Amino acid sequence: MLRLLGRRILTAGTAIAAVIAGSLLTAGTAAPAHAAVPDTIPLKITNNSGRGDQVYIYNLGTQLSTGRQGWADASGTFHPWPAGGNPPTPAPDASITGPAAGRSTTIRVPKFSGRIYFSYGQKLVFKLTTGGLVQPAVQNPSDPNRNILFNWSEYTLNDAGLWLNSTQVDMFSAPYSVGVRRADGSTTSTGRLRPGGYNAVLNTLRGQSGGWGNLIQTRSDGTVLRALSPLYGLETGALPASVMDDYINRVWQKYSGSTLTVTPFTDQPGVKYYGRVSGDVMNFTNGSGAVVTSFQKPDASSVFGCHRRLDAPNDQVRGPISRTLCAGFNRSTLLTNPNQPDSGSGGFYQDSVTNHYARAVHAQMADGKAYAFAFDDVGNHESLVHDGNPSEASLTLDSFN
Repeated sequence: MLRLLGRRILTAGTAIAAVIAGSLLTAGTAAPAHAAVPDTIPLKITNNSGRGDQVYIYNLGTQLSTGRQGWADASGTFHPWPAGGNPPTPAPDASITGPAAGRSTTIRVPKFSGRIYFSYGQKLVFKLTTGGLVQPAVQNPSDPNRNILFNWSEYTLNDAGLWLNSTQVDMFSAPYSVGVRRADGSTTSTGRLRPGGYNAVLNTLRGQSGGWGNLIQTRSDGTVLRALSPLYGLETGALPASVMDDYINRVWQKYSGSTLTVTPFTDQPGVKYYGRVSGDVMNFTNGSGAVVTSFQKPDASSVFGCHRRLDAPNDQVRGPISRTLCAGFNRSTLLTNPNQPDSGSGGFYQDSVTNHYARAVHAQMADGKAYAFAFDDVGNHESLVHDGNPSEASLTLDSFN
């Protein structure tokens, strides 16, 4: 159960890359001509966790100028990974000593597409195989990082600016928030939980029937480490494979006799696609009536992972339609609104069959925004900060209480 950093540097399903591509295509995002983005920018890491554990920081990813995989040290200097092996070989120690509780430290991040990992009390274990870096995969009980408390943020820094997000696509774990300081000194941030939100998410899962509490992983001493995403809950058997069947069946039945209209681009309201179900297939046609793409009836894994039967290639037709379908299934809005995507979040997660993990996470975010599934950015509900000319980024390790 290896997960290779570099095959898809951003988490399996996380849509920050699509957000970047969409911004560049539809909003013309570009660095101001008079202010080129520097090769590195400062990242201020503040430890407000209240924990006494030693913190370790890692900056891992792909160097955009060369496409090489590697890591960056505290000064922002890039170090390519050496060749890996089969079986995987230990990776060089890329850890940076993080700040003590109540303190801050500043590192520099280079033009990268990658992750900022942080762990409490223990260094993470990274190995190299012939295909690249093996990421932690804590859904695997034998993963060496299974009993370590850790989390990560994702970012891309390039000539058009910084995109930095908090993510719960793979798991909900040690709380943190991210921010950016613009050239004019103003700041914006996201990803912070409400007071008591960390335990509230876990308690919501524990109280939800159907096995959702089984997503929570603990150490042998009872310490809560994380809640796995429902996709990994399916893989580990924590959730039954049939967990979304009732809702999927009702959607298929509804659109056997009516039409689902998808308007995937906010800046192109005239581009619409029309979905109708025939048997086990939902066919989408364009305004001329020609079939442009078709989807087999999905299962829970396809819904939670936004993959397989809801695969979303980086194109201008199937991918945008699939992203919208995926969001509608996870938010359980396809039955209540035949015009997708939804314009607001008021009707999200109202069906008894829904992504209760995403429901719990969003409900406890101070600004309501999160990356609780792969295409949570549909409709701009994602926890992402961006600036075309950032002067500083921030990552705050927040309190568990």
